[in-house]
Amino acid sequence: MVRSLWSAATGMIAQQTNIDTIANNLANVNSTGYKTEVAGFKSLLYQTIQTNTTTANGDPKPVGSQVGLGVRESSISSIFKQGSFQASESDTDFAIDGKGFFAIKSDRDDQTYYTRNGNFYLNTNDSGGLTLCTADGYAVLDTKGKAITFNKKYAASKLSVSDEGEFMYPDENNNPQPLGIYIGLYQFNNPTGLEKVGSSYYVQSPASGDVINEAKSTNVEKSKIVQGYLEASNVQVVDEMVNMIVAQRAYEMNSKAITTTDEMLQQANNLKR
Repeated sequence: MVRSLWSAATGMIAQQTNIDTIANNLANVNSTGYKTEVAGFKSLLYQTIQTNTTTANGDPKPVGSQVGLGVRESSISSIFKQGSFQASESDTDFAIDGKGFFAIKSDRDDQTYYTRNGNFYLNTNDSGGLTLCTADGYAVLDTKGKAITFNKKYAASKLSVSDEGEFMYPDENNNPQPLGIYIGLYQFNNPTGLEKVGSSYYVQSPASGDVINEAKSTNVEKSKIVQGYLEASNVQVVDEMVNMIVAQRAYEMNSKAITTTDEMLQQANNLKR
């Protein structure tokens, strides 16, 4: 019976992690580019109580007896389902239609991050020109892995972007002309294996595989960039509320298993009285 206490306790701990994951999804329902997280669980080792043997009469017992020792969380995975597009009034807001990621680089640790959050800004750089960057000041990278910058002759209000992610600037006749600068889009064979940093930043990991540059690869489906839109979170509030109810009921059942075991132990102790 003591074993049942520990098994139920592991179930409560696991469901607490599940509820924490669901609560985090609900908290980020309005976070641009956020992807729903799902907690995964696995059974702990089984303890063998009786192996295949025979009865006192010599009859065979072909099936042994094993009892589980509980459960624990095995992973928390992100679901990279496309979120809905929301219109934005900013010309430097972009949404990705496809499986691609934006690449951004921090000048603090020289680390490259990947994100679906296209909420970008044009900031003045040290040379007086413009640099496309995130709200955190991370530079957005082009298809060559370099920061997207413009010299001082370009006005931020006149820049536009094509579906292929190329920046355009109007000529003297106000006709958009390509500048040869493309916003980089990158993919991974296993995006679920990306390591999450913050609400919408990811870094490459051995589980995600090598990064794939869409501009240089012919074996991937190309993504499209939509200017003036942002990709909303793909969290479905109704689904998360249902999942929370299920997790709470599972937590309660494990709690009742502990209460029932405690009552059984109390009755066993009272037998000698």
